Amino acid sequence: MSNTETRSRAGEDLSPVTEIKAAMAGFVSDLKGFQADIQQRLQQQDDKMTKMERKSMGPKRPVLSQNAQADAPHQKAFGSYLRSGNDDGLRGLELEGKALSTAVAAEGGYLVDPETSATIKSVLGSTASVRAIANVVEVEATSYDVLIDHTDIGHGWASETGDATETSTPSIDRISIPLHELNALPKASQRLLDDSAFDIEAWLAGRIADKFARAEAAAFVNGDGVDKPTGFLTHSIVANGGWSWGNLGYVATGADGDFNGADAIVDLAYALGAQYRANGTFVMNSKTAGAVRKLKDADGRFLWSDGLAAGEPARLLGYPVLIAEDMPDIASDATAIAFGDFSAGYTVAERPDLRVLRDPFSAKPHVLFYATKRVGGDVSDFAAIKLLKFGLT
Repeated sequence: MSNTETRSRAGEDLSPVTEIKAAMAGFVSDLKGFQADIQQRLQQQDDKMTKMERKSMGPKRPVLSQNAQADAPHQKAFGSYLRSGNDDGLRGLELEGKALSTAVAAEGGYLVDPETSATIKSVLGSTASVRAIANVVEVEATSYDVLIDHTDIGHGWASETGDATETSTPSIDRISIPLHELNALPKASQRLLDDSAFDIEAWLAGRIADKFARAEAAAFVNGDGVDKPTGFLTHSIVANGGWSWGNLGYVATGADGDFNGADAIVDLAYALGAQYRANGTFVMNSKTAGAVRKLKDADGRFLWSDGLAAGEPARLLGYPVLIAEDMPDIASDATAIAFGDFSAGYTVAERPDLRVLRDPFSAKPHVLFYATKRVGGDVSDFAAIKLLKFGLT
């Protein structure tokens, strides 16, 4: 009730003290009403927030496909292309730093999204292949040239006042490593592709990586250089005592198809120059490794030692061992063990892009995925790799 209404009801003038008391009472009443209204609104807001939290903490709908939550435009567009053949999204994208479309049919397909490509590269790099210890370079051309200076500059001594004589000039060799096309052709049914629970990107990366890894591993060891990389074992070999550039030097075990003791392993290690030996790695297959594990020195100690921690390679004479199954078995005159600095001795050149072409017509009701990459490899330093030959000489 207001002060004016109080005067009218009483019909008489109020003293100043009484008027102030009445005003204060009205103010307190209004304040209490305002507080009650605010408290009610806050309680309603709190109830709404509680309901939202309970809803967010409840069971979520499972993510059926990695593609469904992909934020990268390339990955979304690439997933759509794999599943349905819709390439509109891919044609609208541009390569970073290049004014080119990510996919031109005349160029052989569409570039794989970066995540899938990284998965394949990771698998290739971690497999038991010479790639794991070789020098791997990325190029944009159709070949990669390595310039090797394998001779020394001449030198001479002169007195303080004497004339300096001209010294010999080193020779430089050019090794050209051509890139070859490596391909894989996995297939899947259209019904499987229509199933959103099927992670098409992960499946495709796994199938391609497995095929590429096995093909590369074999070519880097035994490839003949015809439409494939040149393996280091396909080069001509000579006894290390008569080694010359363009050949790989070997050390003979002195026994036909056998070790003839542990000394051959030691001879192989020290046949390699000191500048390479510090980064040396033994390469052999599992069957050969099983035989090497049994070798002992003159004091009865095993030459082989396992890694000290999980994931570390085994060691032979203190050097790491790479198990490459494409290396030959121990046999008469077989070069079953290699030792060298492969980061200097063997170069793998590849283009950074990986392409996939979708073919829904050739194998109905299946869809074929034609994946291609370009890769090459060859010996880049013939002095950096030595072989152990299981023969008399």
